[in-house]
Amino acid sequence: MTSGFTEQETIRRNSLNELIRLGINPYPPDTFEVNVKAAEIKKYYPADNSLYQQTSIAGRIMSRRIMGAASFVELQDESGRIQLYVKRDDICPGEDKTLYNTVFKKLLDIGDIIGITGYVFVTQMGEITIHAKSLTLLCKSLRPLPIVKEKEDAVFDAFTDPEQRYRQRYLDMIVNPEVRDVFIKRSILVNSMRNYLNAKTYLEVETPVLQPLYGGAAARPFKTHHNALDMVLYLRIANELYLKRLIVGGYDGVYEFSKDFRNEGMDRFHNPEFTQMELYVAYKDYEWMMELVEEMVEKIALDLHGTTQVKVGENLVDFKRPWKRFTMFEVIEHFTGINIDGKPEEELAGIAKELNVPIDRTMAKGKIIDQIFGEKCEPFLIQPTFITDYPVEMSPLAKKHRSKDGLVERFEAICNGKELCNSFSELNDPIDQRERFESQLELGKRGDDESMVLDEDFLRALEFGMPPTAGLGIGIDRLTMIMTNSQSIQDVLFFPQMRPEKRITG
Repeated sequence: MTSGFTEQETIRRNSLNELIRLGINPYPPDTFEVNVKAAEIKKYYPADNSLYQQTSIAGRIMSRRIMGAASFVELQDESGRIQLYVKRDDICPGEDKTLYNTVFKKLLDIGDIIGITGYVFVTQMGEITIHAKSLTLLCKSLRPLPIVKEKEDAVFDAFTDPEQRYRQRYLDMIVNPEVRDVFIKRSILVNSMRNYLNAKTYLEVETPVLQPLYGGAAARPFKTHHNALDMVLYLRIANELYLKRLIVGGYDGVYEFSKDFRNEGMDRFHNPEFTQMELYVAYKDYEWMMELVEEMVEKIALDLHGTTQVKVGENLVDFKRPWKRFTMFEVIEHFTGINIDGKPEEELAGIAKELNVPIDRTMAKGKIIDQIFGEKCEPFLIQPTFITDYPVEMSPLAKKHRSKDGLVERFEAICNGKELCNSFSELNDPIDQRERFESQLELGKRGDDESMVLDEDFLRALEFGMPPTAGLGIGIDRLTMIMTNSQSIQDVLFFPQMRPEKRITG
């Protein structure tokens, strides 16, 4: 077939042409007024049978049973599915029965979008149904949905291949409508967080995505070129340094839901483009921020589920306050039996090898400790847990601990074996910050391609004075995975990054 269309696609295009020949616009420009959703009818009609006697609804045909002069159709709209009863003499009240006999029975297909007006009743089988009084074609579908049978009862193929689902998310949401519920919950989650922060009068802001220097995290950036300025720019890996500039500028609390980009590996927990919420509050510290995180995430769980207990895989995770707390050294000793406090780099490298933790020559003390924690501790922290007081080498932007030499005031919240958020008492000493940046430059010379760069303008901002500040970065994608019991980050992103699609030619 030279057209490149499948047999079913050719049939649908022929139907399209026949509709046009009959004077029916398969893509009409007119507004179709919808006054109700399927889920609303199913929720309220049983309690009051006088409701919905002038119903106008639109959606996609998902199945149909044609029985001569009458048919049953399953219609799917944004909220769910509902049955339609379509009778020839009702939608074609005059002599001309073309709309039913030709258009409805022969030229419409599963996947087509239609509008219906009519009234609601209950069939003898007890199913809530809309009796159609008029039918309007709103959009002709030219590709068949992945179903076994098209013209009668629809039986859907197992549309479960992750690559196809993620590439064709629109099709995934049609065939697997429960997928849409994940993204509805994601929206509720974000709004819950935003409402919580707004109630505290913190200001939502926007900072640059294209940055002349990347900073605020240990990660490899994406690089681009600005033609007009003839300069290299980077997609941000974090927005921390810009938000701190706003604290210097006089705001007491700022936050941003930011798209960040890291040029790193992809797996079920990582996508090169992801969403974080970062928050900075003046005159606070990391102990205060721990209480805010507990309170905010507990609220999100209640807003989504009505309970603090959330099923995540085989585990029941409880976000009720207070959460457990361990220092970094305490949790490593708990899981390995080894106290690494005060150990030099060479000895830490030996301990890592003894524990079969993979390291390489580019890793300094901080990264070795992080590797040990990530391999031997993090996967076993299922209930939400704060890990506090990190070695200074791991945290170039955090303030030195007020009472423990060699540590910084930092915490991460770990849940279901993965980091949920990261927070510091922010370093506001410009001299100490410059020294930390310079140490990062030395790590870069050793081959650490995730080390931070030195940002002179940020140091200049600190020299004007930044008040004591608590900062927080919380991963929206990770939190959504947990709150929706999703196994992969790709399941909570509408359009995750994919390898180029293979196309068959010839």
